[in-house]
Amino acid sequence: MAENISSLLNALKRDQVIPDVIPKSFAPSVLFSIVYPRVETGLGEPEILRNHTLPEPTIKILSDGGEGDKSFTLVLTDPDAPSRADPKFGEWRHWIVTGVKLPEGNANARLTSTATTPYEPPAPPVGTGLHRYVFLLFEEPASFSIPKGAIEHIATSKGRRSWNAGAFAEKYGLKLVGANFFVTQSQV
Repeated sequence: MAENISSLLNALKRDQVIPDVIPKSFAPSVLFSIVYPRVETGLGEPEILRNHTLPEPTIKILSDGGEGDKSFTLVLTDPDAPSRADPKFGEWRHWIVTGVKLPEGNANARLTSTATTPYEPPAPPVGTGLHRYVFLLFEEPASFSIPKGAIEHIATSKGRRSWNAGAFAEKYGLKLVGANFFVTQSQV
């Protein structure tokens, strides 16, 4: 597992996910891949085709994620909206699911609640180059909930843009335990 963690951290740094989205102090304890019907990403996989990311993915736990009764929050964010050169709308919040349960061993995570922010597939604008799509897995505190009026419940474009995963985690006392990402771009 140490080799996989090292590979993941190197990829996160290579593509500047660390420090743009994730703090330099990040020490992952859960490894996972993102599984779409037509592609499964590795740890910090390079570019995948955007049309492969249209359906909602599942999350496959690669390390011994069995965490008993603990619950987790899964976030998908794009720090490069509308482009990496001009990220004025980044981070763009693509998905938040709370109450995620991790299985023992190598299996898919269980999504036990309706998404707080419904899944919005990657849709980088034409001509904006590669976008980083970052999946973050946070351990939830015992009494965690997102109030009904919170911005995370707003699924409009205006509600999703200029969001910050780090501020979200700090506000709700979430602990970052896992991350992964891929890059994609508009296909014309």
